[in-house]
Amino acid sequence: AIALRFAREGARVVVAARTATEIDKVVAEIERAGGTGMAAQFDVREEQAVAAGMWRVMEFLDDTIDVLVNNAGVFHVAPLEEVDYERWRWMFLANVDGPFFVTKECLEALKASGRGHVININSVAGKRGFAGNVAYCASKYALRGFSDALREELKPAGIRVTSVYPGPTDTTIFEGVKGDWDRSKMNKVEDVAEVVWQAWSSPRDVNVDDLDVPAR
Repeated sequence: AIALRFAREGARVVVAARTATEIDKVVAEIERAGGTGMAAQFDVREEQAVAAGMWRVMEFLDDTIDVLVNNAGVFHVAPLEEVDYERWRWMFLANVDGPFFVTKECLEALKASGRGHVININSVAGKRGFAGNVAYCASKYALRGFSDALREELKPAGIRVTSVYPGPTDTTIFEGVKGDWDRSKMNKVEDVAEVVWQAWSSPRDVNVDDLDVPAR
């Protein structure tokens, strides 16, 4: 939804994910809507894969990136006694290491833009602890710290950093997750996409640091 929202405004959009069929579908939707898109298949959890994948991305974008949206992530519900180290690392690799690897690879292109903007999709779990979500909350708090420090670090370069904190959002991430989830009361992906667009399109001298998007 975020990629489509930006494409409708004329942006050249790169959609990156592990699964080719998923991103090919999104790029096809972008092109049907008259936009320009590129599918980049790589796993954000693997530093070398990110570095290799970004070569093609930079060629497509002429070594300039206006806005980077880090939206990859995983979710798992389990109390601490059921969380082994493998599960813990799995959570951090996707939710923390991924944004770190991708942002670092994009840094020079964001600086070259002259109006670079990093938007990290966090979670309400990055501001509040939830029972049964120890690993997830810890990873999202880590992403919050990464974003807050990065914001201060990149201010001299004119790069903005925004954290978006949605409540539960109706996506495939909840498929197969245990729990009684009323998806009718969750955020819609289109609404979150609109919030992301508004953050990016705000006046350049306005720093939109945090945006909360609570569920209904």
